[in-house]
Amino acid sequence: MKSKYVILASALLISVATFAQKDQIKNAEKALKNGDAKSAISILDAADYLITNAKDTEQSQYYFVKGNAYLDIAKKGEEEGKNLSLAAEAYKKLIETEKTSGKTKYSTQAAASITDIKGRLINGAIADSKVSKHADGAKKIYDAYLLDKKDTINLYYAASTYVNAGDFTAALPLYEELKRLNYSGKGTAYLATNKLSGEDNAFATANERDLAVKIGTHEKPRAEVSPSKRGEIYKNISLILVQNGKTEEAKKAIADARAANPEDSSLILTEANLYLETKDYETYKKLIGEVLKNNPNDPDLLFNLGVLSGNAKNTADAEKYYTKVIEIKPDYTNAYINLAALKLEDEKPIIDEMNKLGTSAKEMKRYDELKAKRNNLFKSTIPYLKKASELDPKNEDISKTLLNVYSALEMTAEYKALKAKM
Repeated sequence: MKSKYVILASALLISVATFAQKDQIKNAEKALKNGDAKSAISILDAADYLITNAKDTEQSQYYFVKGNAYLDIAKKGEEEGKNLSLAAEAYKKLIETEKTSGKTKYSTQAAASITDIKGRLINGAIADSKVSKHADGAKKIYDAYLLDKKDTINLYYAASTYVNAGDFTAALPLYEELKRLNYSGKGTAYLATNKLSGEDNAFATANERDLAVKIGTHEKPRAEVSPSKRGEIYKNISLILVQNGKTEEAKKAIADARAANPEDSSLILTEANLYLETKDYETYKKLIGEVLKNNPNDPDLLFNLGVLSGNAKNTADAEKYYTKVIEIKPDYTNAYINLAALKLEDEKPIIDEMNKLGTSAKEMKRYDELKAKRNNLFKSTIPYLKKASELDPKNEDISKTLLNVYSALEMTAEYKALKAKM
């Protein structure tokens, strides 16, 4: 007889708990409707220990209300990134619960909210980057990736943004994940200019872009090919490993990458850069020779070789590569810019020596020699800067550098003419 009472008492306890969690979910819904999302979350948190044993329908409702509450707080701008992620987590649990139960009352709305959250996270990351809050932005982009792992470009952007933030420890596992996925990022972007905003918009397909142009909202349709990003990914993995004192691991990582992607020439450059960083100049030269043998007239490749040589303070080779780029592709703006920058690097030692000189006749003579040398150096940059400015007239940095050169050479007429165009 006692055992029957025990069973009855247990049934009553379960019944009371069920009513309690139902009431708490309803109370949370009411608080949310009244604009008090924080109270809704507090009510739901108090019922959290009960929800595990609740019916599937009640679990779904619980997570739906919780997701809505966190999303409401995020929309009000309060700890946006954190609350968007918490909302997404609740919605994912909802979808998982309904998938298991076979009942899909809230899943469609939850999926739509997750898509909204993904967009908000990415827009928030862009806003963070504009004010140099790169770490916050990287976290948001990574959270967006976790919501939709098919969109691997967000994993790449998250890793790159962590690098911009100087957080290499956070960036490394993301790059390792990109490596595991054998992510390339190579593809075609379908772009058109928005007539209203003047900004370039990307479209998923050429047909979507062409339709926007046809209905008149966009103009200047074009396609841009994105090169493989594997070289950059493996380069950053290697550099982080080298920075952490793991040089041999870095060498193995890039060797494995080349073996897995023999057609990707950017990886040879990455390996060359690694040996350059570790001051193994013989292996570096050997790899550069291999690059040139395979692609002797590739302007992008030659430009990158110029950059590597410049970083290694091998100015003669850097100038040779940039000059070759211009021969092959006369409208390669960055080659002109880098050639000018390469020459301007020689100004500092001249200025340093000039500043140390006294006023003796011998020193004054040397001063005049150095001044003439500096003027000749400035004159040598003018053709490159003028061409770069002609190719990219909106680039203020080029114009300002050319203005400084004109000023130093006391070329007043040229200075005024350029200043008037700015």
